[in-house]
Amino acid sequence: MSDLPVSLADFGPAAFAAVVVAGYLVIGEPMVGNVLHRRFEGRLRTDPGARRSFYGRLLVLEWGLAVLVLVVWLSSPGVDAAAVGLRLPPEWPGPLTTVLLVLVLLFVAVSTRALRGGALLEAARPVHRPGEGRHAEAPGQATLALLPRTAGERRLFTLVGITAGVCEEWLYRGFFLAVVAALSGGLPTGVLVGVAAAAFGLAHAYQGPAGIVTTGVLGGIMAAIYLDTGSLLLPVLLHALIDLRFLLVPAAALPAGRPG
Repeated sequence: MSDLPVSLADFGPAAFAAVVVAGYLVIGEPMVGNVLHRRFEGRLRTDPGARRSFYGRLLVLEWGLAVLVLVVWLSSPGVDAAAVGLRLPPEWPGPLTTVLLVLVLLFVAVSTRALRGGALLEAARPVHRPGEGRHAEAPGQATLALLPRTAGERRLFTLVGITAGVCEEWLYRGFFLAVVAALSGGLPTGVLVGVAAAAFGLAHAYQGPAGIVTTGVLGGIMAAIYLDTGSLLLPVLLHALIDLRFLLVPAAALPAGRPG
């Protein structure tokens, strides 16, 4: 089980900074992500290097925010490593966590098969309706635009997938839940899972309603696994696996990459 803080005083002199950063994860990150993605879509129309540039920005932003949170945590004398999940699982996962692990692995297997078969790619393509000046954006189109096409893009995307697994679990499960628990004085596990799901879903608002729901559910599952095991290890590995599965999509199956 996780050993979350029970008081904001545990963060000591870093308490205010911890609350500000947690607030940014809920409010600021959705806005920043949306702006960055819209700019990326605009550049994608004319710049063949737009995708590589966007991957580079993601790496800098995610690692920069992760390091900032690390500094805040290191400045918090009453919050030890166990309170933010920085340890190996102290015990084997319980029955619920085992079921969740199996569900995530099934999701990865089924969605990867669908991606390779082209079913999800077709569903994510823009749909042109009579009377519309441009293609209507379909659910999943934002994700489709991010997928790598060239060998260089695939190498960078590998780093992005690993970074997402490490940094986002550290930010939204390890650190964020510690701050929420400290602010509330201790919440039931179910409520913490719901809060984590909502925050993580909103962070992916640029993907539209379907993306918010999907990432929110996955974020809630990762939170449940983390809170049950008391370690970020399994969520990090599963998160990276979920993102890296996109590398199995053949580049030939993807559109040229310029929204129209």
